[in-house]
Amino acid sequence: MARYDINTTTMGALLDDPEVAAIMEKHAPGVTSNPMIGMVRGMSAAQAIGMAGAMIGADKIEAIKADIDALA
Repeated sequence: MARYDINTTTMGALLDDPEVAAIMEKHAPGVTSNPMIGMVRGMSAAQAIGMAGAMIGADKIEAIKADIDALA
């Protein structure tokens, strides 16, 4: 079973997990330190990731989601 459900987990909870932050940085360097990241901390991860798709690309979003889903 996956550690997180991106539909119900907040972006803040994901960012607070060092493993998830490392996954995000691996696929989209600088994303976790972007000044705008604070605005999405209270959103569900799915909402925030959907908004980020236009900025970092759908392929990177899919890779991030796959790696997060693989966390046990």
